[in-house]
Amino acid sequence: MLPEEQELNRLESEQATLEDQVATAELTLETLKAETAQFQYHYHQIVGRLFAELDKLVAQIAWAEAGLDPDNTEAQAQAEAAEQQAQKSAEEAGVTEKQAPPPREITPEIKRAFRQAAKLMHPDRATTHAERERRTAVMAQVNVAYANGDRTAIEKLMIEFGQDPEAIIGGDVAARLVKTIRRIAQLRRRIAEAQQEIAIQKAQELHELMITVTEAKELGGDPLGDLAKQIMQQISERKIELETIRQRRVADVNL
Repeated sequence: MLPEEQELNRLESEQATLEDQVATAELTLETLKAETAQFQYHYHQIVGRLFAELDKLVAQIAWAEAGLDPDNTEAQAQAEAAEQQAQKSAEEAGVTEKQAPPPREITPEIKRAFRQAAKLMHPDRATTHAERERRTAVMAQVNVAYANGDRTAIEKLMIEFGQDPEAIIGGDVAARLVKTIRRIAQLRRRIAEAQQEIAIQKAQELHELMITVTEAKELGGDPLGDLAKQIMQQISERKIELETIRQRRVADVNL
């Protein structure tokens, strides 16, 4: 066996190992996302809606208190802040729909990046049907990134396009070596990205809360149920407080 054939065998073996590692990392990441999403839904169903109701009452109380002293600018500001918090809680709990974010600004830098990508990857530059299909798929991703105002994504797509193993044509040992080397670099990059995404997911407060709740349940506890009871008690107290303030306002008007 020629030295280059031996090297190709070694690299293909490394590629196979990396492909298994990528599959494992991807599975870990997607499982983590799914479990966190399920917990988030469960959390909002049990306590999120109660928090939204409590924050709504707090805002109503703040506005009622501000109404007792209309000239008190600090009370007005506190009421506005409480109302914003109530709106946020309602959106998070799914009680009200979130407002769509404003469209991303299309800056001159993004336009330049798009032009560079189009020159490099446009399907019209393809010389074969397979190459045209590859370029078409990548340019579709570029178009999405451009619409989102995401210059970083466009630049990343250009780099990946230049390093794409599928751009290598030929089945001889030399072509297979280049293709395998590029594929290995691609796999290593994806492993690093997946590991970073996993770390970000685990660093979220929601994930930490999920772990705490899971561990408590394994010990026979019901932390979300206990929290729900506490919030319901606070809701009852706030309702009484709000009614008291309203009665004071009526009494003041009748004086």
